[in-house]
Amino acid sequence: MGILKRKVETAPCTVEVSHKFESLHAHVRFNNGAVVNPGDSVIVEGPPIMAAYGEVVTEDRIAKITRATALERAWTRATGDFEFMELCEFSFSEERLS
Repeated sequence: MGILKRKVETAPCTVEVSHKFESLHAHVRFNNGAVVNPGDSVIVEGPPIMAAYGEVVTEDRIAKITRATALERAWTRATGDFEFMELCEFSFSEERLS
């Protein structure tokens, strides 16, 4: 991996979209064992997958993985903790304020 040049690779993947009361999620599993590192981006090719309420839809697709440069990866690792802390600023409680 270069310091300033991004590498793009494709990987076969399985996409699972669940729209149930117990679980609302979308997961991507790379069938070739590819690993996504900090700063990388993934785009799954094809039309959007829509699951009706109560369904789980699983499809095989192709994903395009754009690898971060060494500089982008270092920046993501250095600043990632700050972005996580933004999420921690929100809390939910059962108390009602009048």
